[in-house]
Amino acid sequence: MSAPSTWPLPDTGIRFITPAFMIGFLARHPLAKDCYPTAMGYYPLAAGHRMRRGRHDDNLLIYCASGRGSLAAGDWSGRIGPGQLILLPQGLPHEYRAHRLQPWTVYWVHFQGSASGIFLQNLGFREGRPVVDAGLSPALAGSFTSLLEVRHTGYSTQAFINAANHLRHLLTQLAVDAGLERGRGDTGFDLGQVQAYMREHIDRSLSLDDLAARASLSKYHFSKRYKTLTGYSPIKHFLNMKMEYACRLLDGTDMSVQAVAAALGYEDPLYFSRQFSKTIGTSPRAYRASIGR
Repeated sequence: MSAPSTWPLPDTGIRFITPAFMIGFLARHPLAKDCYPTAMGYYPLAAGHRMRRGRHDDNLLIYCASGRGSLAAGDWSGRIGPGQLILLPQGLPHEYRAHRLQPWTVYWVHFQGSASGIFLQNLGFREGRPVVDAGLSPALAGSFTSLLEVRHTGYSTQAFINAANHLRHLLTQLAVDAGLERGRGDTGFDLGQVQAYMREHIDRSLSLDDLAARASLSKYHFSKRYKTLTGYSPIKHFLNMKMEYACRLLDGTDMSVQAVAAALGYEDPLYFSRQFSKTIGTSPRAYRASIGR
C-alpha cells in the first residue's frame, strides 16, 4: 500500500490506515474485493500539506471541500479549487500541495480492488487529465464523514464490508454529481434545469425543439451534449421519465390505465400501453398485478 501523507494532524483532522490483515480479508471477500478502502482521512485547513510519490501502489481520490491547492500528475499540472476531485490511478507519479495562503480542506481515500479502474473511468478520469469537477455539496462531505466512521468499529469485518460498499456508492454518486457539473459548465446548458423542466411538464408532449430552446442551444448541439452527459437522447430520456412516473401512479394510486395515460399526456391509452411495455418490459396491467394491487 502507498504510504499516506505524514502531515501533522490538527485536533479535528483524521488519518486512518486499514490494517494489513483487514486488507487481505477485503481482497478475498466476494462482497468487497471489487473495491475497498486501504486508507482514508480528513485534513481541515491543511497548511503545509504536501506529498510527492514516484511510485503509487493504490488508487487515490482527493475531494477539495474548500481552499486551494496544486497538482502535478503525469503530464498534467494545474491548480485545484473547491468542489474538484483529484483522481490518481495506481502507478501514476504525482505531487500535490496545499496553497500557502488559502490551504485546502480535503477528504481523501486510498483504495484497491479488481474494479478500481472501472470506477475511476466512470468518474470521468481521462489520460492526461486527473481532475474532475464534482461541485460542492454537504451531502458529499457527509458521505465521506460516514465512510470514516469505520475507524470506530474495532476492526469489525462486517463494518469493513459495509465500508467497502459505502465507498462504491460514494464513487458512483460522485460520478452523478460530476455529470451534472459538466452540464452546468457548458455555457447556456444546465442539465439539472432542463431535467427539472421535463419533470414539470411530464403531462405534456415535449419536442426536441422545446428542450433545445430551453437550453438555448441548437437541436444538434443540445442532443449531442445531452447524450454525452446522460447516455440517452433527450426524447428517449423524457420517455423514460414518463414511464417512471407511470409506475409510481400504477403503484401508489387506484387510477385506471386510461387515467394514467391521460395524466402523462397520452390521448391514446393503447399507444401509452405499447410505450410502457416497450420500456418496462410488461404491460401496465401486468405491472400493477405484479406488485399486488
